Amino acid sequence: MSRAREILQHVFGYPAFRGEQEAIVEHLAAGSDALVLMPTGGGKSLCYQIPGLMRNGTAVVVSPLIALMQDQVSALKEAGVAAAYLNSSLDAETAWQIERELIAGRLDIVYFAPERLVNLRTLAMLDRLFEDGRLALFAIDEAHCVSQWGHDFRPEYLQLSVIAERYPGVPRVALTATADARGREEIAERLHLTGARRFVSSFDRPNIRYRIADKDNPRKQLLAFLHEHRGEAGIIYCLSRRKVDETAAFLVAEGIDALPYHAGMSSSDRTANQLRFLRDDGLVMVATIAFGMGIDKPDVRFVGHLDLPRSLEGYYQETGRAGRDGLPSEAWMVWGAGDVVQQRRMIEQSEGSEDFKRQGMARLDALVGLAEATSCRRQILLAHFGEASGPCGNCDNCLDPPRTWDATDAARKALSCVFRTGQRYGAGHLIDVLRGEETDKVRERGHHQVTTFGIGADLDDKVWRGIFRQLVARGLLGVDHERYNALFLSDQARPLLRGETEFLLRLAPEKKRGRREPRFYGRDASNDGLLERLRAWRTDTAKTRNVPAYVIFHDATLMEIAHVRPGSIRELSGISGVGDRKLEAYGEQILALVQEEAAAGLA
Repeated sequence: MSRAREILQHVFGYPAFRGEQEAIVEHLAAGSDALVLMPTGGGKSLCYQIPGLMRNGTAVVVSPLIALMQDQVSALKEAGVAAAYLNSSLDAETAWQIERELIAGRLDIVYFAPERLVNLRTLAMLDRLFEDGRLALFAIDEAHCVSQWGHDFRPEYLQLSVIAERYPGVPRVALTATADARGREEIAERLHLTGARRFVSSFDRPNIRYRIADKDNPRKQLLAFLHEHRGEAGIIYCLSRRKVDETAAFLVAEGIDALPYHAGMSSSDRTANQLRFLRDDGLVMVATIAFGMGIDKPDVRFVGHLDLPRSLEGYYQETGRAGRDGLPSEAWMVWGAGDVVQQRRMIEQSEGSEDFKRQGMARLDALVGLAEATSCRRQILLAHFGEASGPCGNCDNCLDPPRTWDATDAARKALSCVFRTGQRYGAGHLIDVLRGEETDKVRERGHHQVTTFGIGADLDDKVWRGIFRQLVARGLLGVDHERYNALFLSDQARPLLRGETEFLLRLAPEKKRGRREPRFYGRDASNDGLLERLRAWRTDTAKTRNVPAYVIFHDATLMEIAHVRPGSIRELSGISGVGDRKLEAYGEQILALVQEEAAAGLA
């Protein structure tokens, strides 16, 4: 057995690596740099934790959130790893003690906030370790924070280029769960990783079911959705702080355990609510996008949106907080035309440059394209990140295909208009041409004389915008962001232009009566008794140890124990997620619970 697999099995309790994890681990352990793109829940942390344990010295991890550092360090300690974090939450005495342990070489892994890592005191400590050959590697987590085009930009991340300049020869890895092609290039450039090997895993999260609906009494829709997930933990995102507060209060009045989270709250209230969400079972967090990045809670069973997010990247990252444990989970959203109007107004009134505003509009259009789609949601989402896929069979459009109208002729007119006008203009100008609007711009460019002028006068502006959004969403048109969001034909447009395929658009859905029954994902009724015993034991143990329950064991591990019902320490050691340290600490207690449940079943 290789050293990497030995650590994976005996320290972390997993029988095998997933995807490209092993290749990444071996690459870093050999001293090389890497840029890793892996979906949330794909096991990014193991990609730097294991090589950090394999190499000589201390692994240094940069992480943007205090809560994430605390949880990761708690989980590492439970697994028997000497780990610590240095951030603003520590008092001076505690920080000083950790620094002493770091310099003395008694820590395997240390987490730093980015601003803490680049201060002179920290750099002086790292200099000493570097001179002694005791820096194992640098890992920069949530690396998309370096992208100024991103939704989670953190200016302090730009200073992390100092790592490459100051500590040559120490392997570096940047990791993110969300970055399109442009974002990847920016990460590589700003962190001096242009020569690093890139590991790009599938962005697919097959355990997440995507559902998007038109707004129709959204509070009533939200209650119906939460009824399906009674007793489960989840996040509901709203665009404004006021809506967060009002929605959380509404849910509490309806008997649902819910808490608010947004940047307008005091730091102490935000911290308290976040801690409750991490440590309690079945709590609903109603939040703005200020909440969630780096949240390591694996048993979030759903993520809902009461408003449109700001981009497909944001939607992907936010929905990706569901189902990190791999168990079935749900991404639910309601939206309406008012959301689009509000988002456009926010972009237009922002203080960004014209280029920034164009980018924002293009991202909004891509998101609306997903919401309006009649085809597989997952296909569209993955295509945005450059990944081809087939229909998933696990989104609302696959499971319950929407009513549609045949827009083939209109779509061919739109594609022809793009071609006839030179593939150099945005949707607004093309719609003017199609509708026969002799604007100054249309006349100036002579487009009132092209054959497609006026051939779409029978459709209004709103319909045409929907057609263009779907042509982009389905990959038939590309967007040139450097040329004012000009649209151009892709190779995928040819079959439609030749009349070989059809183009269908969504009609307004018919209202359906009746309520869906709640679903309890991943559960086997025959094992419920033991599973509840195990969950209750885990809750008590976590409170005693002052850590989140999932730090003790994930739901997936408890479910496997309930299914297998191990009768010995050896059998228990074969359960995924049960490493040597946890086996020693909790093995006898778990076996006793299994025996108690067996005895109760015989009684």
